[in-house]
Amino acid sequence: MKKIVLILAVLFAASALVFAAGGGQQSGGQSGGAQAGAKVQIALLMRNMDEQFLKDYSESIRKLAAEKGVDLNVQDARSDGATQLTQLQTLLNQGYKYFVIIPCVSELSEQMNQLIAERGGAAAYSNIQPTVDALKVGKNFFYASSPEFVGGRYQGEIIADYFDKHPDKAPGKALNMILILGQLGHPAQINREAGLLAALKTRGYTVNVVARDTANWTPDQSQQKMDAWIGAYRGRFNVVAAQNDGMALGAVESLVQNGLTKSDASDGTILTVPVLGIDATGEALNSMKENRLYATVLQDAVGQSAAAFDVIYQIATGTYRAGNAAGGTPAATAPIDEAPANDAAVIQQCYLVPFVPVTKDSDYYKANAPR
Repeated sequence: MKKIVLILAVLFAASALVFAAGGGQQSGGQSGGAQAGAKVQIALLMRNMDEQFLKDYSESIRKLAAEKGVDLNVQDARSDGATQLTQLQTLLNQGYKYFVIIPCVSELSEQMNQLIAERGGAAAYSNIQPTVDALKVGKNFFYASSPEFVGGRYQGEIIADYFDKHPDKAPGKALNMILILGQLGHPAQINREAGLLAALKTRGYTVNVVARDTANWTPDQSQQKMDAWIGAYRGRFNVVAAQNDGMALGAVESLVQNGLTKSDASDGTILTVPVLGIDATGEALNSMKENRLYATVLQDAVGQSAAAFDVIYQIATGTYRAGNAAGGTPAATAPIDEAPANDAAVIQQCYLVPFVPVTKDSDYYKANAPR
């Protein structure tokens, strides 16, 4: 019996030494951290995986995680905020501490950050802005995205450039616009519209919005709306602006199906009116090549995801210092007009990935258009 007790005591001591050296459960799959010998664990919380931009974003994160040997857990909230909160709480209970998040709504971000902060964790947000108060929860919370007002402004500038070249299509610089919106109240919906209209006003155009409604970022809803608008306003509009490429392509399909096409594409489109989107997805670039979609604006899914992933990876591995660049994007240094990067107290927690206007003459189109 004494020998058995002695053997058990030795085994217990050896086990304790292994655990202390990082060989126990805490250094493995449940820690969520980067302890010695353990994989970094990062969770990606997506508001949905339906929109092309979000698919591109999540695919980029998966590639980055594979390159770094990160254990990545991906969750799809199906656009339900309560589901996303439940997913976060479950992951926290499993030991995850580090998150890249595209939230369902901005208003969730402060509550999410408070939960993460209680576990000593960190999070980076893209696409839908966290609130200023959410970033003020702690210095380990970040915004890695693109200023939406600028995306809308670029769209407006492309439209102005088009009609400057073809003034006969907008006599008196009067635009009769169909405006296809994303989810109402979404920060991108509000700021892209504001940027679009501000740019056109600056360029001397008068905008009459013939029809304006949400298609909730989806091509199917956009095509249905456009079908109805063509029935009601055929011949009474001269431009269609959609707040993402999916909706723009839905509008393009409606125009084609309703016969609003022409044989001459010298103005850059076979449609009787130019249609513009935002995102510069592969499908959009292909439509531009076919002279259907006139132009788009790059919302850089790769750039946003790289910044968000890298800053969280730096936190998880203990290499982050305030002001570090992340994924090739420098930390912001001066406030802008759009929240949350409008508050000097959190500006170094913001990584502002630029939008890029994409026309057939642009370098981006030339480098990325289908061959």
